[in-house]
Amino acid sequence: MKAFDTYLLDRAKQDGAHKLESYRKLGGYKGLEKVLKTGLTPAAVIDEVKKSNLRGRGGAGFPTGLKWSFMPDPAKDPRPRYLAINADESEPGTCKDRVLMERDPHGLVEGSLIAAYAIRAQAVYIYVRGEYRLSHDRVRDAILEARAAKLVGKNILGSDFSCEIYMHKGAGAYICGEETGLMESLEGKRGHPRPKPPFPAMSGLWGQPTTVNNVETVFNAPFIIERGGAWLAGIGTKGSSGNFLCGISGHVNKPGVYELPFGVTAKEIIEDKAGGIWKGRKLKAWFPGGSSCALLTGKDVDVVLDHDSLKARGSSLGTAAMIMIDDSTSIARVMEIIARFYDHESCGQCSQCREGTQWLAQIFRRIAHGKGQPDDIDTLDALAKGMAPGKTICALSDAAAIPTLSAVRLFKDELMECVRKQRDPLAVKQPEYAVAGGHH
Repeated sequence: MKAFDTYLLDRAKQDGAHKLESYRKLGGYKGLEKVLKTGLTPAAVIDEVKKSNLRGRGGAGFPTGLKWSFMPDPAKDPRPRYLAINADESEPGTCKDRVLMERDPHGLVEGSLIAAYAIRAQAVYIYVRGEYRLSHDRVRDAILEARAAKLVGKNILGSDFSCEIYMHKGAGAYICGEETGLMESLEGKRGHPRPKPPFPAMSGLWGQPTTVNNVETVFNAPFIIERGGAWLAGIGTKGSSGNFLCGISGHVNKPGVYELPFGVTAKEIIEDKAGGIWKGRKLKAWFPGGSSCALLTGKDVDVVLDHDSLKARGSSLGTAAMIMIDDSTSIARVMEIIARFYDHESCGQCSQCREGTQWLAQIFRRIAHGKGQPDDIDTLDALAKGMAPGKTICALSDAAAIPTLSAVRLFKDELMECVRKQRDPLAVKQPEYAVAGGHH
């Protein structure tokens, strides 16, 4: 792997970087100071982010500067406006935002303030996954330190800019990682995603203009302000600029979170960062960006990791959470676990998702436990095609269907063998389930 410059995790490697004093010694809040003390307008901040070609790091990969520009002109629409930070990191395999929040929480605070300034938000709401207790506490303490130092609240750094930051704990619902489900939860309601339109920029939190960004996305903002949009645009590939945090888990020798520039290949990450596939085994399959992405085979590790290259290969970058599966592993068992997760996490609003995820879970369960039926593979394919793409209010139905379709396409023979032999040849001994009928 070629040498490259890091910036996202540089402070996180320093002891005590989560404290304000250390953060400032390491150059923290210089970006915010530049914005507020040199007279940069909100429009100028947005333009700089547009120049950087920064794309959202939450999974969709939407251009961040463009998203910020969707907020209405305050001269024509004087309503209060909000920024919601999606720290509800619940996609299976994803653990990158946790590292930033635990080790460099002031980076999130500073990035959130710059983003709030750009979209003229009066308040920021950081929605943290309920299980992330240390992440929540570190960010909360950083906000308290920043408020005491006049970096949060009224007239920040003596300027006309005032902005509050509030923390909110989720309660363990994956669906609240979807931006409108997150907003419903923040308002104290059940986390049911909202139909769109209206989009959050026009009617978000409490019906007011709202932008929702991922933790890692806004974390880039201070670096862009300090070093310029052209600097970030010069890193990575044409369609995906900057560095990104790659979380790699599963059957590798050194799982973890690594900072890399867009443009590296999956093979380079596996071999140079993650120490290769464990136990001397071979790579059978992998998810490039969490469990909601299409599976790729072990032969696809030459693919470049960026949004466009993975899309061309039939998958997606997602949250850059690589899950590696070795050649001793049962695909039926992998898909049983994934289907059970999406069945459990469906909010039940849409019939395709409510019924489809339940049936996917039941069918994969019986295949994995030696009770598959001759038409199960065709049924899985038909079910998944009826669930995606874009047939429901949010993308959870797609998230269950996409890996299913890829598993059926790439590993049909293996699944059929489980059905024919009435057992999974690769299964380790698992607890027996009542799989003939009924819900788990």
